[in-house]
Amino acid sequence: MKLRPFDPARDFDALKGWVTDERTHALWCAGRLKYPLEKDDLLTLLKDHAKSYGDIPFTAADSGDRPVGFLCLAADEAAGSAMLRFIIIDASQRGRGLGRELLSLAAEYAFCEKGCSEVSLMVFAQNAAARRCYLSAGFAEDTLTEKAFRFGNEEWDRLRMVKRRA
Repeated sequence: MKLRPFDPARDFDALKGWVTDERTHALWCAGRLKYPLEKDDLLTLLKDHAKSYGDIPFTAADSGDRPVGFLCLAADEAAGSAMLRFIIIDASQRGRGLGRELLSLAAEYAFCEKGCSEVSLMVFAQNAAARRCYLSAGFAEDTLTEKAFRFGNEEWDRLRMVKRRA
């Protein structure tokens, strides 16, 4: 796997295909985008996040350059920290360690290229599969915010997870 800049022309359709239902969509973007995912909405969000937070969108590609994952990384070099957002792996590829590999590549980029000493992310505590993935990639649970998001009749807790440079 390699990380490369997200190219909407060749990567969006794959990404859209991974967000298969409204719940997956909410777990992925926390309501920042309407469902179903549309290219113009995503591009507007990415532009806004780049301007506000410095987000850089990446595609994770397999050896044939086929998209298998996506995330955004925002590094605050002055603070020595980075934040990962909008993390997703192709549903047909889950369970093969690709999420752990994606997170490791993103953390290594933040540590080596951006000089960060820690990388954090937010996950809904109810997303047990994502939490297991993040723990296996070396992230530790840090701060829990109860009832941070509402999906239908459910209230989801938000968990901050952190990986520190070894």
